[in-house]
Amino acid sequence: MNKKTIKDIELEGKKVFLRCDFNVPMDENKNITDNRRIIAALPTIKYLLDKNCKIILASHLGRPKGEVKPEFSLAPVAKELSKQLGIEVILAKDIIGEDAKQKAANLKEGEILLLENIRFHREETDNDPNFAKQLASMAEIYVNDAFGAAHRAHASTSGIAQYLPAVAGFLMEKELNFLGSALENPERPFVAILGGAKVSDKIGVIDSLLEKVDTLMIGGGMAYTFFKAQGYNVGNSLCEPDKADLAIEEMKKAEEKGVKLILPVDTKVGKEFKQDTESKTVKWTEIPDDWEGFDIGEKTIEMFKENLKGAKTVIWNGPVGLFEFEQFAIGTNEIARALSELEGAITIIGGGDSAAAVEKAGLADKMTHISTGGGASLEFLEGKKLPGVECLLNK
Repeated sequence: MNKKTIKDIELEGKKVFLRCDFNVPMDENKNITDNRRIIAALPTIKYLLDKNCKIILASHLGRPKGEVKPEFSLAPVAKELSKQLGIEVILAKDIIGEDAKQKAANLKEGEILLLENIRFHREETDNDPNFAKQLASMAEIYVNDAFGAAHRAHASTSGIAQYLPAVAGFLMEKELNFLGSALENPERPFVAILGGAKVSDKIGVIDSLLEKVDTLMIGGGMAYTFFKAQGYNVGNSLCEPDKADLAIEEMKKAEEKGVKLILPVDTKVGKEFKQDTESKTVKWTEIPDDWEGFDIGEKTIEMFKENLKGAKTVIWNGPVGLFEFEQFAIGTNEIARALSELEGAITIIGGGDSAAAVEKAGLADKMTHISTGGGASLEFLEGKKLPGVECLLNK
């Protein structure tokens, strides 16, 4: 972590533009169903309050695609923040309009203003310099605490840093420290587990991790492309036949690097894509026509668990099965349980579906770190530079 944080600059009484990631799930009645991202932002907000800052919060929610859509309003977020902080969080009716500018100008020390959904303006995702300049004009310092959006070069994640001193918040610092130390200086044995749907989504991550890990386990939909690449039938399973050559290349690379690459030896297959479909467990080489692989099998679960024993650093990105359906969540739940029971190990969950799976299994508090950014953590693992990090001041 070679970037300056809020502890490295003078903040007393300053007006601060704080980019957070409040992209939280809601039900049809606009009730927040998971407030973890809001909770994760509180340490930075409270630190700024202790410094008597005037705080302007910005975030996106959903994909309004540059249009004002009431269903994507941040009003429920303002309400939840007010409840968590015990003070009123003022909500602006717009982002760079009269209401926002007036409320920002009138802010007193210790007060918080939340701008409306930043993506109501197309200029946000276009990283429009004029829009970024108008955001910057409201404040004296820029703080980025939105790791979940750090892989996007948007006006409020990187463009604004052209006009204000830019530093990291505590959540950003925490994410970079955990992921960075795991990749740069891991305690060994270092094990990575990759799941999720497609090889094409994670080929760069596989490539990068093979340079660093001792063991790489692959599950989820990705595994079937590896099976297909070796000439076996995968039935109706999720598969990318055009990525077969890449899968073979990665297997060869693992061998050359001396990395233990572990693929499932059995798989739980179902007849249809539905919760109560008929299912059975078969060898990885014997997936029948018209059946679809939805989870790793019992022997694979035991094999994965065996290879986790003694691990000192574990990164897990992507569930190993269709965890949304109970009968196909067993593999993912068992991996989560195995990680929760590791002694003296650093366990990092790479956001997105893996974070949701660990939360659903009730084991989130047993992990060392759960990333708030699925896409950002993937790109970080791949070794890509994140625009929302690159723009911050160096120490």
